[in-house]
Amino acid sequence: MSPGAVTSASAMRRSILGIALPSMLTNVATALFGLADMWVIGRQGEAASQGAVEVGAKLLMTLLIVFNFLRSGTVALTAQAAGREDEPAQAATLTRGLAVALGIGALLLLAQPLIVPLGLKMLGASGPMAALAKRYVDIRYWGAVAWLLNSVLVGWLIGRRRVRAVLAVEVGSNLIHIALDTSLVLGLHLGVAGVAAATDSSETVKLLALALMVAREAPARRSLAMARERATWRAADLGALFSLNRDLFGRTILLMSATVLLTRAGAQQGATVLAANAILFQMFMLAALLLDGFESAAQVLCGEALGARNRARFDRLVRVILVWAGGAAALIAIAYALAGARLAASFSTAPPVIAATGAYVGWAIALPLTGVASFVFDGVFIGSSWTRAMLIGMAGALAVFVAALAATRGLGNNGLWLAFNLFFVARTAGQALMLPGLTQKAFRALIRRVATTSRPSRRPLRGLLRMTKIIEIPQQ
Repeated sequence: MSPGAVTSASAMRRSILGIALPSMLTNVATALFGLADMWVIGRQGEAASQGAVEVGAKLLMTLLIVFNFLRSGTVALTAQAAGREDEPAQAATLTRGLAVALGIGALLLLAQPLIVPLGLKMLGASGPMAALAKRYVDIRYWGAVAWLLNSVLVGWLIGRRRVRAVLAVEVGSNLIHIALDTSLVLGLHLGVAGVAAATDSSETVKLLALALMVAREAPARRSLAMARERATWRAADLGALFSLNRDLFGRTILLMSATVLLTRAGAQQGATVLAANAILFQMFMLAALLLDGFESAAQVLCGEALGARNRARFDRLVRVILVWAGGAAALIAIAYALAGARLAASFSTAPPVIAATGAYVGWAIALPLTGVASFVFDGVFIGSSWTRAMLIGMAGALAVFVAALAATRGLGNNGLWLAFNLFFVARTAGQALMLPGLTQKAFRALIRRVATTSRPSRRPLRGLLRMTKIIEIPQQ
């Protein structure tokens, strides 16, 4: 292997880990956000207050998580623009994303009188807990706009590889959140109102910190000016943005449907199995949060390679990220095999639940291995804006899951977890089958676009100038 190849391989490894590792830590820090709320309100010793925070937080997260496309879509479009070194396109992506976030936020605020009562009713809140949950949600609801704007700003920074900056903001806002939680709830005894106010305040601080970081980036300085330019709001560009977001929205709905089916099928087997499955699902979510770092790396790096029209780098990135993510999944599976049963048992003091988690913990060990490739492919497809294909693949995998649930019903809870593992296998298989054709089509379209751009003009000087714009100087 030549020295150049070694340098290239080490640079690619640094690029992957430079995005994946901070993304993992950011995801873990985000997960600790909700745990801090539950711990602090739990010190009050009031079951109604703790239940109210759980119900209220679940309502808001269910409402907002479907808009996570603001982050993913912004990552993809920003990375592609960065790959072709197009700063105006990066600025326009930021401008459009913030405008969409503000529009969604305005609609959510207008719909608040309908959403809050209906959501609390659907989640089964009643009695004193319902009143406390409504108080919590009424305060937290105003932070939804900040959450939406933060999704765009985080996606834009990640698309420009500023992942460490995002991690710093996430850790800082979490420390502020914990300090406010402690002072407002334990110090001033404000209960659920204190938890909600602490969350809103830290989300606002996060928004200000992200805005300051974004403002330091060169392309962002054009975003305000571009908001006044007609070209920013061209129908074709807006159509591409909404098409991307629509597909990501649909994919999120399908994924949430699978988790709802998992919970419902577990509930039909009794409270003990339901409790055990909830614990095992949290173990799966921890693994998914860690492996999601490689999905972020695939989004950014594959998006850049596509934007730069570098097919060889794109193909190699897919292979290398799959290998690294597979290694990480194997380490998680080994850790769960060694300590998973004890970890699951620590979440409950009820002997029947502990026994059930021990009986089914093997499925939690298998899930990182069966799911890892689908996470990476999600990143590749999002980074390449192949969201329609990803949506189709998710729909097919959900159909496999439903069919597997019916076929394995006689196996009880083992059949349920087998079906859930097959759901991820089906996602991986569908995306792997579509990947070669999508890659060929995407790069062929880019080559055709370049060839059209480089076609000589009738005016020789103008044609020569246009051709020089697409000549790429080879890297030494």
